[in-house]
Amino acid sequence: QVQLVESGGGLVQAGGSLRLSCAASGRTFSTYVMGWFRQAPGKEREFVAGISRSGMYTYYADSVKGRFTISRDNAKNEAYLQMNSLKPEDTAVYYCAGAKLGSGDARSPYDSWGQGTQVTVSS
Repeated sequence: QVQLVESGGGLVQAGGSLRLSCAASGRTFSTYVMGWFRQAPGKEREFVAGISRSGMYTYYADSVKGRFTISRDNAKNEAYLQMNSLKPEDTAVYYCAGAKLGSGDARSPYDSWGQGTQVTVSS
């Protein structure tokens, strides 16, 4: 498994932007599809966005399409989630995840997880 560490969370006003980063250890990052998930208080963890190994293909939850962008830099062993036009309902702990198998969509078998970073959007 790859070790993942998220950063970039914080408090932002509605309509603002944040960029989350996910740093991965090891030399096999490019063999993993990567995803971002979130979990709000009292709710189940949900898929937000995913990206293929090359970065060519991306997948998004309907709730974030057009506002969030997932990307990766295999040379730096990093994945990113650019979040624009943030809404209070985007408030959650955001997790970076990796999977050796799958395409990067919500059905991929993500089994490497970071510790999470808090994103709070005030109204």
